[in-house]
Amino acid sequence: MLTDTPDSLHIRVAVIAERRPSSSPWADWSWRVVEVLAEAPDVPPWTLLRQEEGRALFLAGHAAVALHPTDTSNYLSNLESEDPRLWVVLRPAAGEPGMALHLVTIDPGEAHLYADVGNDTLESLRLPAFLHGPLEAYVARHHRERGFSKRQRDRADPEALARRAPGGRTGGGER
Repeated sequence: MLTDTPDSLHIRVAVIAERRPSSSPWADWSWRVVEVLAEAPDVPPWTLLRQEEGRALFLAGHAAVALHPTDTSNYLSNLESEDPRLWVVLRPAAGEPGMALHLVTIDPGEAHLYADVGNDTLESLRLPAFLHGPLEAYVARHHRERGFSKRQRDRADPEALARRAPGGRTGGGER
């Protein structure tokens, strides 16, 4: 998690998630994120919106999409891709309904961190139109190309591990 800077931007969004019976014998429910909205009613997280045929639609809650000036190269690569994406992370929770909204991000690098982690559910959605404009404006304002500079290795000192004679001189034997 990055520390906010004065140039960080947070965009509030709402997440709609669906719970349905799982086809796996090891899980009761299967979860998927259905939509990310610009505005939603100010109701508690995991408010049931609709239930039919074993499927339930929830307002998973509100989250802030955080944009940081140091991550603009990741945002730019997402914008320049054929199909820009947004990622939502749901995490198992003890209480009902059994999940918690953990994160919403536009950064593919940050999303990748959650791809192989434990029991988190990582869902990828097409970047909503209401986020496309602000993201482009943020990248245009804050992106700076950073050149690659290769570190130079320090020269090895061949005498660093040599045996030292009394008086500070190097040498392997006695005189």
